[in-house]
Amino acid sequence: MTIEDRGGARLTKLLADPERAERVSQIRQQMRDDDRAYAMNLALIRHAADLTQVELARRLGVGQAAVSKVERQHDLLLSTLSSYVAAAGANARIVVTVGDRDLEFDLATLADAAPPEQ
Repeated sequence: MTIEDRGGARLTKLLADPERAERVSQIRQQMRDDDRAYAMNLALIRHAADLTQVELARRLGVGQAAVSKVERQHDLLLSTLSSYVAAAGANARIVVTVGDRDLEFDLATLADAAPPEQ
């Protein structure tokens, strides 16, 4: 028996508990809802700029399918998000709360400072 087999058997056993299975189901649903909200938020930026995916794609120098993909992605590089926002004619800031302090960063500045992809 492999580690994966044992893990799968353990997971099956854990999910046999109705309360735990319900909680996992709720978490999965919340993740799906969050993913939809995320995609809608990017599209809202584009809609607020009164742009179609084709128009935004033209500004980015990519095809419409690439814009659609970005709007559906679960995880974006800061540079990708920054380019998307800038192409929509918008600016974005990231606020990080540490204790009782809010630290605010310009997204474009953060994206420019990010290390290159490997």
